[in-house]
Amino acid sequence: MAKNKPLEILYEDNHIIAINKQNNELVQGDNTGDIPLSERVKAYIKKKYNKPGDVYLGLPHRLDRPVSGVILFAKTSKALVRLNEMFQSKDKIKKQYWAIVKEKPEMEDGTLTGYMIKDKDKNKSHLYNKEKKGAKFASLDYKLICRSQKYFLLEIDLHTGRHHQIRCQLAKMGSAIKGDLKYGFPRSNKNGGISLHARKISFIHPVKKEEITIVAKPPKDEPLWNEFIKYMK
Repeated sequence: MAKNKPLEILYEDNHIIAINKQNNELVQGDNTGDIPLSERVKAYIKKKYNKPGDVYLGLPHRLDRPVSGVILFAKTSKALVRLNEMFQSKDKIKKQYWAIVKEKPEMEDGTLTGYMIKDKDKNKSHLYNKEKKGAKFASLDYKLICRSQKYFLLEIDLHTGRHHQIRCQLAKMGSAIKGDLKYGFPRSNKNGGISLHARKISFIHPVKKEEITIVAKPPKDEPLWNEFIKYMK
């Protein structure tokens, strides 16, 4: 299972740590009882630095359980406060994703916009073309970057960070993400995840004030990602 694989640490200093999250790995604890990634990272820090007592770890953003890729944790409260502010801003942090889809978009690149409402009971979001009470504006850029015999690889740059935004907007376009049953793909992936990968995150370090770019490679154990991996930059 994913939780038994070793952590893939992408970046670490005294203030932050970035992990390449696996498909179907839980970020925070829930009622499933599965060990979340946050607890594994705490255990790693406690062991590496021989820390007594509880380990501090803050989570300024999240990834859906079936999604893989880079996720950032704060190791200090100062870093968490500043990262929270940065993630709430529209232009302080740049997030880029890769998505594998079966249906080629009508246009090979473009901007998708709409208004999204989260259905908390079903843990699903709905997208509308016009403003609606309770809806939040959502926007992203996408472009087709390569193709295999049966699938297409899209690169997505987020302008906003809404619940299930990429999954919902690509499905609305007619290009549901491979394995994403919730948003209309007909078959699940064998590992229980979906073919959406948080590839890159760029930001100014919350304490050092240096520009940081962290890149996460797609899952190595998924053959389809391996077909596309040669296109990574």
